[in-house]
Amino acid sequence: IDQQGAVESGTRRKVKRLLSFQRYCHASRLLRGLVPHTPGSLHLLDDDYLGQAAHMLSKVGTWNFDIFLFDRLTNGNSLVTLMCHLFNVYGLIHHFQLDMVKLHRFLGMVQEDYHSQNPYHNAVHAADVTQAMYCYLKEPKLAEQLSPLDVFLGLMAAAAHDVDHPGVNQPFLIKTRHHLASLYQNTSVLESHHWRSTVGMLRESGLLSHLPANMSHDMEQQLGSLILATDISRQNEFMSTFREHLDNQDLDLQHAPHRHFILQISLKCADVCNPCRVWELSRQWSERVCEEFYRQGDLERKFDLEISPLCNQQADSVPAIQIGFISYIVEPLFEEWHRFTEPSPLSQTMMGHLHKNKARWSRLRHINNCQFDKVLPSLLLCPL
Repeated sequence: IDQQGAVESGTRRKVKRLLSFQRYCHASRLLRGLVPHTPGSLHLLDDDYLGQAAHMLSKVGTWNFDIFLFDRLTNGNSLVTLMCHLFNVYGLIHHFQLDMVKLHRFLGMVQEDYHSQNPYHNAVHAADVTQAMYCYLKEPKLAEQLSPLDVFLGLMAAAAHDVDHPGVNQPFLIKTRHHLASLYQNTSVLESHHWRSTVGMLRESGLLSHLPANMSHDMEQQLGSLILATDISRQNEFMSTFREHLDNQDLDLQHAPHRHFILQISLKCADVCNPCRVWELSRQWSERVCEEFYRQGDLERKFDLEISPLCNQQADSVPAIQIGFISYIVEPLFEEWHRFTEPSPLSQTMMGHLHKNKARWSRLRHINNCQFDKVLPSLLLCPL
């Protein structure tokens, strides 16, 4: 019975991948204005939904872009649809002579390797980070200096930066002696896995196989450097380097290593930009990431492990977690980004949202504390 179930499950996955591939092709043709109107042609997505998705893509460079709505309109294919669109916008398919079938295969593999059961680290998060990355690549300070390779690497790293994320953090993998922790010697465990998984899918899809070997190898290494920069434990390292460059005013974006460093900073910003979004979007991401933390805490409790910081639902409220995250990670990073952009209208918008959202979480924490103070006396009077 188990074998039969496994076969059926494998068959379902193959069918799902086939149907997804047909959807990707259809969506891609729609975005290039090539939708077939022949009778009986296969429409796996309702035309009205596709029309709304295409309309949203015309505004993909705006900061209030609703990735949750876009994911629903694309039937869960937000990452693939977004990446195909942005590759077309930048002319990357033509520039790198990419094979469309191989591109769709690669993007489909990446999207499928995100765990949809994760409340936060899933393909919608990857699409959200990719959309933010696009907004940053368009910043006037940056846009005119970027090469096609820079754009390609920036978008690819954003799309794949959390691929195959297990929904638990590095300390959990280390204390449970997970094979990934030993493989990567307890250092940037998840980020190393995201990068090596991406390289594996690049090679399996053959997306870069037509390029000279030294070029494709260099692209893989640069992707690794970008993805590894998202390791939050290296935050101080990147922040001090960024501040030093800005203080010395010595960033030269005509210099390839400096452009690469700014791509690393851009990806770090995109990865943690949720508190800089409008409240309606920001709140959803905050609740999702805390739900993922709490699930880890429940696992740790179940296996009689010490509960990790931020993972105890009884002690760590969503407002408290968000205020700490904003104060220690997001604000310092985006204040320096604000300096770098001198500041741009987008940066001013993000900082405005960030300050409003922090104030709102502070009010919510105060309300939670007041409510707890009201019920505490009755809790103390309850018989054991």
